[in-house]
Amino acid sequence: MIRPLVAALCLALPAPQITWAEQVGNVDVDWIGNDIIIEAIADPEVTGVTCHIAYFERGLIDRISKGNWFEDPSNASIACRQTGPITIGEIDRSDEGEDVFNERRSIVLKSLRIKRIFDETNQTLIYVAHARELTDGSAKMAISTVPLYQP
Repeated sequence: MIRPLVAALCLALPAPQITWAEQVGNVDVDWIGNDIIIEAIADPEVTGVTCHIAYFERGLIDRISKGNWFEDPSNASIACRQTGPITIGEIDRSDEGEDVFNERRSIVLKSLRIKRIFDETNQTLIYVAHARELTDGSAKMAISTVPLYQP
């Protein structure tokens, strides 16, 4: 429906893509075409960790009625798990961490990001999903952790 149009517009804009997401689920929310999209994202620097992110995608009728064609809400949920033997590559070990995934949620001003932070003391990988907005930022976030503890 509107997803191909938005995807085409996003591809036309320069946007650094850190890794690709694979859509693994689509939940129909209502009769006007609003959906919850579920994507799997493998961490490009940590083999054996996969994150699943769920976010809301507005349908055509909702876009027409709200008058905002090119923006989806910032809400997202994330769950990350060990999906194989874990091998940590060259990751940023600072408290700022690094982006693992970045996807535009509007044409210019908003993106959905996943950032990885390594808690070395507790041997845990922390993944934070949040929106990055140019004007006001966003307090909407979700967090998931993957312990590296090996008995």
